[in-house]
Amino acid sequence: MTTGNTDSLTRARADDSSRRRQAVLKALNAARNSGEAITVSGIARAAGVHRTFLYRHADLHATVLAEAAKPPSTPMGHPAVSRESLLADLVNLQARNARMAQTISTLERRLSQTLGEDLWRTSGLGAPTDIDTLQRRITDLEQINLDLREELAERQDELDAARDANRELMTRLNTR
Repeated sequence: MTTGNTDSLTRARADDSSRRRQAVLKALNAARNSGEAITVSGIARAAGVHRTFLYRHADLHATVLAEAAKPPSTPMGHPAVSRESLLADLVNLQARNARMAQTISTLERRLSQTLGEDLWRTSGLGAPTDIDTLQRRITDLEQINLDLREELAERQDELDAARDANRELMTRLNTR
């Protein structure tokens, strides 16, 4: 071969490589803008190149991996929200609302009792101080009792879950 042929082949190969690089970058940009999942295979397919082209060009491979690690976005550029994450948020918010409703109910009951006792005492019709102290102690103990019952219910749920898991493991072991 002559030097002229070698130079033209080298130039042609460099031009082809440059064209393929541009195709990869264009495919990556299109995938990013459309919100598609970005993978090495997907970008190579969209660019019309073989996957090995991306692996041979470490900078392109790193760019594809970096884009794949980013959360997908919608065409408007906002992060996409999955159905599963929305359902998980809904369940969490429902549980939070239930806890808040219970807390509000407890606080309303305490406020009502406190206002009633204050009104009873200021009217002069209230019971002697020692009975008031006992009533407050009873109220405190009832609240402690309620808190302990809730904690016991939570522990019972955890125990039931552990028993279910244990049964499942035993079933798996026995079926082998």
